[in-house]
Parts: sequence; structure tokens; C-alpha cells
Amino acid sequence: MNKNMESTFAVQRMNNKIVRDTTRVIARLHAVEPASRIKKIIDRVVRLTEHDADNLKKNIKQKFSSRHKNLERMCLLHYDKVTEFIPDTLDVSDIQKFLIGAYFTMEYSIESAALFNPSIVPHPDQSNIPAGSVRFIMSLRATGERHISSIVFRTGIVDGNADIVFDDISRFAETPLIRKVTSKEDSEYMVEFQTNQELSERVIFPVLKNESNGIEDARFVRFIDDSGNEKYYATYTAYDGFTTRPQLIETTDFLTFKVVTLSGKAVVNKGMALFPRKINGKYVSLSRQDGENNHIMFSDNVHQWEESKIFQEPTSEWEFIQIGNCGSPIETDRGWLVLTHGVGPMRQYSIGAILLDRNKPEKVIAHLEEPLITPTEDEREGYVPNVVYSCGSMLHRDTLIIPYAMSDISTGVATVNIHTLLNEMISI
Repeated sequence: MNKNMESTFAVQRMNNKIVRDTTRVIARLHAVEPASRIKKIIDRVVRLTEHDADNLKKNIKQKFSSRHKNLERMCLLHYDKVTEFIPDTLDVSDIQKFLIGAYFTMEYSIESAALFNPSIVPHPDQSNIPAGSVRFIMSLRATGERHISSIVFRTGIVDGNADIVFDDISRFAETPLIRKVTSKEDSEYMVEFQTNQELSERVIFPVLKNESNGIEDARFVRFIDDSGNEKYYATYTAYDGFTTRPQLIETTDFLTFKVVTLSGKAVVNKGMALFPRKINGKYVSLSRQDGENNHIMFSDNVHQWEESKIFQEPTSEWEFIQIGNCGSPIETDRGWLVLTHGVGPMRQYSIGAILLDRNKPEKVIAHLEEPLITPTEDEREGYVPNVVYSCGSMLHRDTLIIPYAMSDISTGVATVNIHTLLNEMISI
């Protein structure tokens, strides 16, 4: 077989690379410790004369209003976070509330370090698009100061010729309202964006302690249940600075999201990817418990996973170090197509492909002998060199659309004909 698989497959890399954006910021709570400092800051603000307070508010709004869609709302939300430190006897004016909130607000550049590890799914709204086209949502891992990761989104349309056009990106970015946190400890919360916020403005930022250092590598999948109802799941890696574990996001509209901490003995490590439907009455997921092999899991409950088993081990030189999935499997008439990542010499990452049996997905029935995508010279340089990586692809007609990260710093898109790809796979 030709060693240059990308030439054999005619993999097309798109020119519209999604580079990191250093101008978009969110307004985060500026947590000040200890409590005595909070009281002192509040006291300093309320002691300002009415004239000085008014001038200060005007100055803040002049400098920062153009960077936030609703600066006043964000400052008042952060004012609410410190009201316990304000004496009940103190009558706080609206201007003072704004200023106190501003002192407990900080900007965070969500994409200043990197924008990478994408996944792509069809948009829930497919209205008013040309025939033969599909509107998509792409999720990306955005990384900013102190390398804290969050989830951001891009949208666009793939036309009948598999040409991709991204929608314009809003200059604003905002975090959602945390609607509720339930259970005894770090189990579940709801986040809700405003209906007037474009998808590219919505940022899912860490909330729980076990994800305080990052929400990483969301693998979104459109899931169809036994009744034909549609829901979107995303498994992601929660990182607290010491340990990683998979967690689950659920949504139907990308406006309200439910975030759940998964349970069970098999909920470990990272790289969990759900199948887009149940198989033989069970939820099925790929995973990488041991950091070396590809595992598969079955469960009656999407929130609980108890056992896993290895179904693929490294066999080729380009994956001797480790293998894992590159997102949720894609169903074809021949089987479940799974894009994989493999790590070889000099810690180079490549993207490969395997085919699983449709009814027994723990069985590999075909594979590529060589990588589908390897880093080109201009993709090798970045925060983590020599890496190409994806968290999920999408099939549109006869074209497999593969968004992929380049050396943990930026993102591009590749396409390949699905029939050509399947025909090149070697039966096992």
C-alpha cells in the first residue's frame, strides 16, 4: 500500500483555518481574599463623593462597554456575589452597586493561548438553507490565561459541493447564568444563555471544583433515542489541576445545557465518546481508561458506567505509544466508522480510521494500515508540536468533514470522500 495515504485518499485541507482570537474577552468574577479585603474595597467605593463616583462609572463604561455586550448587567451580577459583606444599614445607590461590581469583575481572554480540539455536529435548526446544504455547529477548546480551557462555538454551512462557509464571529463573548446546582457535592448544574446571544458569543466556562483548571476536549454528538427524539450529548474532560475525569453535557438547543458528573468504576481518565444511538438496547461509549488502548463500554444509564474492555491495541509504528478515539463513531452501511489518534516516535500524533461491526461494536472489522492525516510542516509548530487531533467529525452526503487541531494552537478542516475511505480499509 502507498505509504502516503493522504495522497491516496485525496484528503483536502481547507484554507479557512480557525486561528485563535486574542480580542474576545469574558467578564469573570474577580475573587478577592480574604474577606477583610472585600469589606475594605466596598468601604472605599461607598466613601467616594457622588461626583467622583459618577465620573468613575463614566470612565469604566467608556473603556469597557465596547468589549462586552452588557457590561452593566455583568457588574451587577458580580455585585450580588458580595452583598453578604455589605451592612444591612447601608443604603447603596445604583451607581455604587455598579462600581462595587466593577471592582469584583475581571476580563479573561478566552482564546488568547489557543483554539483547538474541535468537534462538529449538524445544527438543530436546518431552516432557510440552500438545498443539499447542512448548517453545522463546531465546538472548540478555547484556552486563555493560566491555560484554563473552556468551550466555545462556531457555526456555518456546508453546501452540496462540500464547500464550507463559516458564519461571522461576534466580537462579544459571554458566560451563561448558572441556573441551579444540585446534589450533595459537585454533581449537576444547569447553564442558560440569553436568547439574544449568538452561538459564537456563548462560552461554557468551568464551574465545579473538579473542572476548575479546565473543561477540555468536548466530543459533541447528535443522539437519536428509541422514539426518534433528538438530543445532543458531549463528553468532556474535567481537570482540577491534578486529576482528569469525564463529564457529560446535555442540550437540545445549545441555549440551555445540563452538566452532569458521571458515576461508575469505569468513569476514569479522558477521551470518552458516545455512540449516536443505543445498540441492542444499551448506551455505548468509546473510552481510554489506561491511556494506551481503545476501550468500549456498555450501560443501561448514560450517567453511569461500570465496566470497560479493550477492543483495539496499538499495532502500527505510528501508534506504538498509544491510541484513542477522535470523537463519536459515525454510522455507515458497512459499519461504525471511528477516527482514531495514534502517537508514534518523537510523540507525533496522527489520525487513523477503523471500522466496527454495526451490531457488535466491540469487534473491529477493518482498518487503515497508514494514517489518514499526519502533521504537515506548517502544522507541526505550536504549543504541543507535531500533533493533529480531532474530537468529532460529520458526514455530509458523500463527504466526511474532519475538523482537526494543529499542535494544540489552532484549527483547520479536512475532507475526504467516504466511499474512497471505506474502500481503502483492510478487512480483519
